Amino acid sequence: MKMKQKAVFLDRDGVINEVVYHQEMGILDSPFTADQLKILPDVGKAINLLRKQGYKVIIISNQPGLAKAHFTLDAFKKMQQKMTAGLKKQKAFVDAEYYCFHHPYGTVASYTKTCTCRKPKPGMIRTAAKEHHIDLSQSWMIGDGITDIQAGYSAGCKTILIGRMKCDLCRRMDDEDVKPEHIAPNLYKAALIITKE
Repeated sequence: MKMKQKAVFLDRDGVINEVVYHQEMGILDSPFTADQLKILPDVGKAINLLRKQGYKVIIISNQPGLAKAHFTLDAFKKMQQKMTAGLKKQKAFVDAEYYCFHHPYGTVASYTKTCTCRKPKPGMIRTAAKEHHIDLSQSWMIGDGITDIQAGYSAGCKTILIGRMKCDLCRRMDDEDVKPEHIAPNLYKAALIITKE
């Protein structure tokens, strides 16, 4: 019988690349173009550290910008290519990528729906686990939002929140009963926590 693998699931925006302030809309969000996508420092170093410890590294990301008509599928593919190239420059790569393009209140009909893949639901993580033969109890979900932590917890993973605790976030986490195992300022510090577990 094939041995199950362990994995670290990563949210994309705010973990691998910078979030973008879209001035014309007054919002912090995912990049909408390849030009806006900028890989954060030490991400490649973090991914390589996790891989050396025997973890598969898999992206699990909501990308509702497609449902909201913020970008096209072609623009999304260009962002993916830029991310892959940026990681390659840091001599790193991910094992797989899973994206949910749906949103219940989108404007593009084909992507406007309530689905089982959109975080906080654990659908993408469970699909990845099945397709890559992953033991979720030995795996981690790392993200910069409460929905990442909820999805990881629901799937049976340990979790790390990227960011610094702010009082409003503390309250939201208490209200939602969300408790990550750790909080780290960036992906590299999160990778160091995992390798010491």
